[in-house]
Amino acid sequence: MPAPSIRYRVPGKCNERIWFEGSRSVLGTGYSLLMSRYVSFRDFDWLLLGFVLMICGLGVMEIRSATMHTKFAGSHLKQIYWVLGGVAAMFVISAVNYQLLLDRIHWFYIAAVASLMAVLVFGQKYLGARRWIKMPGGNHFQPSEWVKLILILAVAKYFAELRHRELSWPDFVKAAAIVGIPMLLVLAQPDLGTALTYVPIAVMGVFLGGMQWKQGLVVVLLAAIGVGAVFFVPRVHVLKSYQKQRLTSFMDPENDPQGTGYQVEQSKIAVGSGGLWGGKGSQTHGAFLPVPQTDFIFAAFAEEHGFVGALGVLLLYFIVLMRLTQNAQTAPDRAGTFVVMGVVAVLSFHILVNVGMVVGFMPVTGIPLPLMSYGGSSVLFMFLALGMVMNVRMRRFVN
Repeated sequence: MPAPSIRYRVPGKCNERIWFEGSRSVLGTGYSLLMSRYVSFRDFDWLLLGFVLMICGLGVMEIRSATMHTKFAGSHLKQIYWVLGGVAAMFVISAVNYQLLLDRIHWFYIAAVASLMAVLVFGQKYLGARRWIKMPGGNHFQPSEWVKLILILAVAKYFAELRHRELSWPDFVKAAAIVGIPMLLVLAQPDLGTALTYVPIAVMGVFLGGMQWKQGLVVVLLAAIGVGAVFFVPRVHVLKSYQKQRLTSFMDPENDPQGTGYQVEQSKIAVGSGGLWGGKGSQTHGAFLPVPQTDFIFAAFAEEHGFVGALGVLLLYFIVLMRLTQNAQTAPDRAGTFVVMGVVAVLSFHILVNVGMVVGFMPVTGIPLPLMSYGGSSVLFMFLALGMVMNVRMRRFVN
């Protein structure tokens, strides 16, 4: 029997789609890795990228303004480099077939757990926590950020392979173990904020995976009992004392305005002083607002650009989330939907907690504002996650 032929057609101009037909065994692994019948950057979500870069641009401008007369001056230039590197990484990962990544997710998961263990052994200690591995050139790498992407893929792979519509309790336990092991390793660093960002990945997975309302009620009750035990049972040592104070001080920061409630109080003053159109930024430039270029960048932005500016940023985030959800609806398969909605869950959680923290509705947990807060690890994770979304979108017409 003759070997199957490979036929291709280049319709019209060189910028048109290139169509390939033939056997994957003939084309080899290279074809499977970069193409799935056909992939075109015409299907890339350029509109989504445009809104994302607008948010990044606002972040760079605010980082420059907030650090202009401090020892962190020039941080906005580093942020620009991270954004450019993130965009390049996004294009690279969008060209790799996400199905192949899902097929090899067990190896990525093992590597993720190993990197978190390496942090506990070899990580640099800063402010009482080991969260970073020192890299050549003086840069620091935070593995717990990219582990979120691995968990999104792992959860997507797990629930996509479940054939039954309703989840069983063993399914819950396995999903909890997938997310729980890295979460416990991050808590051991300790890094409560990043560990909490793993939770929405699991929640979105079980919700889309077919959770029944009775199961959800049981899970909520068990979670409430667990939280109560952490805070009120002396023998339970999951969280350190300062972490417990941080989680509870936001409810009444006036009791300790110079201690645990200082950050929340200064942040609320900064947001309030911005008024409708913004002010001079006396809280930010007077060094009253702590770390205005990272965790409290939204407070600094609201102080300088007012309610209108803050509302504009939230509107941009809303558009990005809606665009992501639309891409999830057009995913070519169940796994693709889980991948995109996992990104939506993490991004939504980051925005909700960070903005809520700034205005005093959420505890201070050190969760940055995506795409705006200064930090290479956070920026790279977001662009890699967006690359996975583009990956799924570019293959939505592949059967």
